[in-house]
Amino acid sequence: MASAAPSAEAFRPAVGRIPILNVFPSVDGGRFTAKGYVGEVIPFGATVFREGHDAVGAHLELEAPDGTVIDRPLTRTHSWDDEWRGLAQVTSPGAWRFRIRGYSDDYATWEHNASVKIAAGIDVELMFAIGAQLFHRLSTEGHRPAEERTMFAEISAQLGETAGPPAERLGAAFGTRVTDALRARPAESLVTHSDWQPLNVERTLAGAGAWYEFFPRSIGAEQAADGSWTSGTFRSAEARLPEVAAMGFDVLYLPPIHPIGEAFRKGRNNTLDPQPGDPGSPWAIGGAAGGHDTVHPDLGTQSDFEHFAAEVAANGLELALDFALQASPDHPWVAEHPEWFTTLPDGTIAYAENPPKKYQDIYPINFDNDPEGIRAEALRILEHWIALGVKIFRVDNPHTKPLDFWEWIIHEVNTTHPEVVFLAEAFTRPAPMQGLAKVGFQQSYSYFTWRNTRTEIEEFFTSISQETADFMRPNLFVNTPDILTEYLQFGGRPAYLIRAVLAATGAPLWGVYSGYELIENVARPGAEENLDNEKYEYKARDYAAAEASGLSIAQQITRLNAIRREHPALGQLRNLRVHGSDDDAIVVYSKHIDAEFTPDGVADTILVVVNLDPHSVRETTVHLDLAELGLPAGSTFGVTDLFTGDSWEWSEHDYVRLDAFSRPAHIFHVTRPSEGGAS
Repeated sequence: MASAAPSAEAFRPAVGRIPILNVFPSVDGGRFTAKGYVGEVIPFGATVFREGHDAVGAHLELEAPDGTVIDRPLTRTHSWDDEWRGLAQVTSPGAWRFRIRGYSDDYATWEHNASVKIAAGIDVELMFAIGAQLFHRLSTEGHRPAEERTMFAEISAQLGETAGPPAERLGAAFGTRVTDALRARPAESLVTHSDWQPLNVERTLAGAGAWYEFFPRSIGAEQAADGSWTSGTFRSAEARLPEVAAMGFDVLYLPPIHPIGEAFRKGRNNTLDPQPGDPGSPWAIGGAAGGHDTVHPDLGTQSDFEHFAAEVAANGLELALDFALQASPDHPWVAEHPEWFTTLPDGTIAYAENPPKKYQDIYPINFDNDPEGIRAEALRILEHWIALGVKIFRVDNPHTKPLDFWEWIIHEVNTTHPEVVFLAEAFTRPAPMQGLAKVGFQQSYSYFTWRNTRTEIEEFFTSISQETADFMRPNLFVNTPDILTEYLQFGGRPAYLIRAVLAATGAPLWGVYSGYELIENVARPGAEENLDNEKYEYKARDYAAAEASGLSIAQQITRLNAIRREHPALGQLRNLRVHGSDDDAIVVYSKHIDAEFTPDGVADTILVVVNLDPHSVRETTVHLDLAELGLPAGSTFGVTDLFTGDSWEWSEHDYVRLDAFSRPAHIFHVTRPSEGGAS
């Protein structure tokens, strides 16, 4: 019987001699590029094994944009599985790549076999002969330093001798000089590489920073005796910049600064009957004065905006603008490009809805009508503001636009302007929220706002740090103009402090909408938002008076941001680990970074203990996984509260008392005995 004809296409095995599977970081099996940001410490690894009982090893080869390759050994995670992993820090922006090198570890195989067999008197001389042969091979490898090759040649000769007790003949081969040398340069054979995997590394502010939001029209706004208002301007808003900077924020975010439509303008508290002088929602973009490439005349001119942007930078802040692809009925697009909208059977244009919410003052874009024209216009708008110095955009409701549009436009912008950052304001289902992050959004709003119980917080923190960190960077905003949760409505000042601590320590990115520091917690009946919402009116705040009266938590927010800057462990996302407590209202978590990844070469460990009940005093015992704190089992160590300066000596199980009204949380710096601190 004739054999089958060979395939015309050569077979390419999916695995090499040493199988390397499940390489990470990876997003959807490599369909999307994994992310990092400058300074981030990233876990790398893979499943590496081979047939039989011989030992294997694995290394990371991480290539920076300049071609420099970092070669780091990986460690087997557990004795019972074949996952190998290790940490590496990315230090510059650009296109990185990595691969995993797997190999048969010939020394580890021989060392194990020789230890067992020689001690049992089995194949003694055979084990010595194999060892002598191995070390002779190592002594001839040209990539090794000369002194190392000499040492290996001497060991080969010693193992080859037939005289002397076995323990003496083995001695040098098992010494620390050998193991140290082979840890750096293993005894490799059957070397196999995974495919190269891309890693997109962006600037630090893409992954770590503190955001502050305010409405420029409210800063410096004045109300006359007859109740009418004069809008604040870019120039008047500049007065608030030093105060925002003094609180330690990195980014100042402005809601839309464009002309606001008159048609169907919303009045105070989202009513449909605006009164004369009501400014309308900034998200109802476009009017007689222009559209998305224009500043609202009440705020000033483009020149005034440029002056404001320069003052933002002078105060050590970076400016973020809102990018909201929608239009008021008065937007120039409506007359010039009616095809960009959805026309209903009665001839009217459909306004935005999120039932039961209705936004009569906003027309959504229909991206299936003239997609090329819409893409060109959106890109033109972004380029306009980038040319004026804007490098960060908070994108409004991106989940209501096609995902392929965002993949295209972010790629187009970042190809030319890799420093530009996009934040997705997408409070939506997991799939579209994560999809937006996968296709390029550098940051994402998240479900944090509604996670309040211990179980919810623990699950959320574990998810963002372990499950989605390869592609999604959550920005933990504590409030927004649209969101005032029940927890904040009824929790008072303690609730505001608790949420700030969780946000500022739970992720490298967090944000505050102005008024949060003043405990603005009166909700509009039947809604999860502030009464007298700033979206629909001017809001003059007296920050200084609130500070003087003790009503403001600006000092605590300032301290939180200072702690974040002082402790590099809090600048990382992937290092959060949850610990235990005996009280369901007490959540415990830590963040640790090794000494090799910190600017001063000292390991940094932060331990956070939070009372989630804003109405009570809680006493309990907390239970710590010391390994996650970088400490040996059974050790005692110092903890210093970074708010109060109080210090204690702790161990694996510790008592805490947290009074929601005076001290709802501890943020501890963990010190080892050699580092001083508590004793």
